[in-house]
Amino acid sequence: MELRYPNGKKYILDKTAKKQPKPSKSISYSNRGMTLEEDLNITNLFYLQKGTAVIHKKPTPVQIVHVDYQSRSTAVIKEAYFKQPSTTDYNGVYQGRYIDFEAKETNNTTSFPLQNFHDHQIDHMKKVVDQNGISFVILRFAKTEEVFLMESVYLFRFWDRMLAGGRKSIKKDEIETVAHPISIGLHPRIDYIPIINKILNRKI
Repeated sequence: MELRYPNGKKYILDKTAKKQPKPSKSISYSNRGMTLEEDLNITNLFYLQKGTAVIHKKPTPVQIVHVDYQSRSTAVIKEAYFKQPSTTDYNGVYQGRYIDFEAKETNNTTSFPLQNFHDHQIDHMKKVVDQNGISFVILRFAKTEEVFLMESVYLFRFWDRMLAGGRKSIKKDEIETVAHPISIGLHPRIDYIPIINKILNRKI
């Protein structure tokens, strides 16, 4: 299937993305080679089943352009476009508060590239903050399996610094100073709700 962005640029599907090697018995559950998205989806399902929170990954609207339709059972989508740029990855509700966050990961070990974010995502998060929603980013350093929750207000500072001609990345020690580390566990995988509790208690 051919999938395109709104500007017509082709979206390259990574056919190997879902093929994860099976962990051997000697590998711990904290290092299974899962992507951040997979870990968060499992975490959010755990929260949903436990009645803790209702948070889902946002679907990206797609417009189907061409379908090879010989019969209902064999119809194949040949070409499609993303209707619009995505905002953030996840949103939902927790204890009556709107939750909205973006999830990003990098193979860098000493800094996090700001190019992983986009103008429309920053604008969206600022609007959420203006409405008193809980907005943050979850950052993962893939090679070291380190995960952090950083409130969006800090991301805005680093973003504005870049726009003013400063660094195009956030140094890891800067992240460690302002963000909350999250240990990778089993049930749930990335337990970020306790950090949201801290944020909510601070706002009271």
